[in-house]
Amino acid sequence: MESKTMAGPKPSILMEQHKHTFTKSEHKIYDYILSHPDKVLYHSLTELSEYSKVAEATVLRFFRKLGFKGFQDFKFLFAQEVPQANHAPQDESFVHRIRYNIVQAIEDSSEVVDLGTLEKCINAIDASQDVVIFGIGSSGIAGLDMQNRLMRIGKHVNAITDSHFQIMRASSLNENSVVIAISLTGSTKDIVDAVKLAKEKKATVIALTNYVKSPLTKYADHVLLSSAKESPLDSGSLVSKIAQLYLIDLICTGLTMNNVKDAESVKREITEHIAGKLY
Repeated sequence: MESKTMAGPKPSILMEQHKHTFTKSEHKIYDYILSHPDKVLYHSLTELSEYSKVAEATVLRFFRKLGFKGFQDFKFLFAQEVPQANHAPQDESFVHRIRYNIVQAIEDSSEVVDLGTLEKCINAIDASQDVVIFGIGSSGIAGLDMQNRLMRIGKHVNAITDSHFQIMRASSLNENSVVIAISLTGSTKDIVDAVKLAKEKKATVIALTNYVKSPLTKYADHVLLSSAKESPLDSGSLVSKIAQLYLIDLICTGLTMNNVKDAESVKREITEHIAGKLY
């Protein structure tokens, strides 16, 4: 199914058409999807596997049998036929609804942040002189922002948003390296591949994601969670980036507090050099 539009049968119809060919395990996936259509859109591959009580490989085979490339491909089209609940006040203007969604994302994320994990992430980054950030698409934008923040407080850091360069960089990591992998779903294959290689090189991996269990978190030493789960139709939304930037701000602020004098000295020096470039 190459197209990302609803050109062919709806996913629900495709499942019905192939129902007679499903194995016992595939019927479990089918039954779960029909019983929880709204929840499925916000599941990671690992979560769907666990809730359906089948292996991840079985879940992938299920969707490929239907003609999809994978779970994300299915979710994108399935979202077009599943009514989306919007909890923001419907009588408000879009200006107020956006504000509501952003504030809600920050409040929800603050509730799920584990302070102990946050401290471990800060300490790991603080102790390393080889910090690498992996992110693709909108997560790559968040990664570049994190690079900017960390450089301003004196950290040697490199944000990489190209999947080929990520693999090349992961090959040069060692036990003194720290990788910060940013992925909302934790299911972006390029990121997972790079992080898997980083773990083989014994690097410490920090995952910034929305899902406790996903292909990415299997390779993470520390998982720092945000809470702004998005529908596949809203992929790359501002609300999601705001939640990621909130985690990044927590980490960078914590690092600054750990190194107040050095951070202030570097920030002052950077400001002086940049000032010369302004009229």
